[in-house]
Amino acid sequence: MMVGLFVVGGAIFQTGLAKMLSSRILKLAGNSELRLFILIMAVTSAIGAFVSNTGTVALMLPIVVSLAASNPHMNASRLLMPLAFASSMGGMMTLIGTPPNLVIQNTLTDAGYPSLSFFSFLPVGLICVVVGTIVLLPLSKIFLSKRGAESRTGKHSGKSLKELVHEYGLSDNLFRLRIPAKSVLKGKTIVDLDIRRRYGLNILEVRRGEASQHRFLKTITQKLAEPNTILQAEDILYVKGDFEQVNAWAAAHRLEILDGRASEDIRRDRSLDFYDIGIAEIVLMPASRIVNHTIKEIGFRDKFNVNVLGIRRKKEYLLQDLGDLRIHSGDVLLIQGTWSDISRLSKEDEDWVVLGEPLDEAAKVTLDYKAPLAAAIMILMVAMMVFDFIPVAPVTAVMIAGILMVLTGCFRNVEAAYKTINWESIVLIAAMLPMSLALEKTGGAEFISNSLVNGLGSYGPLALMAGIYFTTSLMTMFISNTATAVLLAPIALQSALQIGVSPVPFLFAVTLGASMCFASPFSTPPNALVMPAGQYTFMDYVKVGLPLQIIMGIVMIFVLPLLFPF
Repeated sequence: MMVGLFVVGGAIFQTGLAKMLSSRILKLAGNSELRLFILIMAVTSAIGAFVSNTGTVALMLPIVVSLAASNPHMNASRLLMPLAFASSMGGMMTLIGTPPNLVIQNTLTDAGYPSLSFFSFLPVGLICVVVGTIVLLPLSKIFLSKRGAESRTGKHSGKSLKELVHEYGLSDNLFRLRIPAKSVLKGKTIVDLDIRRRYGLNILEVRRGEASQHRFLKTITQKLAEPNTILQAEDILYVKGDFEQVNAWAAAHRLEILDGRASEDIRRDRSLDFYDIGIAEIVLMPASRIVNHTIKEIGFRDKFNVNVLGIRRKKEYLLQDLGDLRIHSGDVLLIQGTWSDISRLSKEDEDWVVLGEPLDEAAKVTLDYKAPLAAAIMILMVAMMVFDFIPVAPVTAVMIAGILMVLTGCFRNVEAAYKTINWESIVLIAAMLPMSLALEKTGGAEFISNSLVNGLGSYGPLALMAGIYFTTSLMTMFISNTATAVLLAPIALQSALQIGVSPVPFLFAVTLGASMCFASPFSTPPNALVMPAGQYTFMDYVKVGLPLQIIMGIVMIFVLPLLFPF
């Protein structure tokens, strides 16, 4: 299930859906750091009330990481641990929010008591969220903000695609032209147009229209403009050159210019798309064999299947009539091609060096036209997990969603989906399962719980309930919260009956102690999920989670008898 959730979360990030949702949240929060923090806690806990806490974190993780990247005043490390905790707190609001809630429900009904309703947990859950938010605000600021600042000062290799577009002014002399259905160009090849000789223009790219007109199945294909490329109706041509010449060519062949002279400011701000085709800089070595040769003689297009878009020579940028320009030692060339072709250039290291990491840049490019599809798959997954009338197990729902994300093209390829899985977290949680099983099977867990509860029974119901709460809380640090609830629920029931009080507050103490465990990354899957992304250490959980766990326990011991009297 966790593997599937990593894939779904990766697709939400890869399609730009995370960025879209995070920008909406950012708009609501404005410039207020406090409002942003409260908003994330509220949204996460609301989702956590209906979706498993692991699923909630997997959905929100890419959104929050994207949010932190967009906001200079906020870092991901300050938000991710509270995100994990909020998903557990939200789980306390409904019957299905977390497995221990169902465990205590079964224990009550098996003992002949009336069953709890779906929203019996709501008052308890709301108090958890409010207390958690108030406590986490200062704790996260004190202990987690610095860590985020350190992680931001990592090394940055190469320029981003946006920076390259802006530096070379690509938007200034690049125009998009659409071929209408009645155009004379339909069915012709690029070489037939003779556009370079007659108009001094270059067709860099052909953007083929959608394979399907349905917005959810929309697919965009980018192709480099090869001499034998046959043009079709509705193709979009990316043409580089002087606007007057572009206008003259478009008028002669009845082409529709999508970026006119009047909208130059819009073109300058418009970000170019790099789904299949990218750009990168290569710097020439001093002893390069291509020095003093022209771009035409070198044959970048024929040998490496890439275009040269510009040359940076000291502080000068050369962008026009490049074919006849001679290359100088130390020149930096801006090249365009498919991501795989650009990557292959880095292996030809005798003549040049490719700056930055082209494949890493390719991984950052979002397939934003797939965002509606990713959203639909995510909603389908959540629906399958929430509604009982859909006969699909949660793990099956997650795996179906993960496979659909890959099959519908929300990832570039299967390898990209595979890379989103954080195997460190998977192994970490899997390795904790035998340990919890060993404690359970050897009777160690039962011995600890029995002795603690028996020792506190004579001090009254409040002391006994406190003992049950903190025993559950302590055991959950070593055993899964569901296993702890299964062990302690019958003990809590019997303890309440022995002293003649209602077992309901005692059983709520069990589910709260099992779910509100924050002091260790191993306590719950959400805690482990955010560990690598937030770059947390074990001590970070102790510093932030332990005070929260203790305060939450103290508050709940006094609140539970008020909500569910003894």
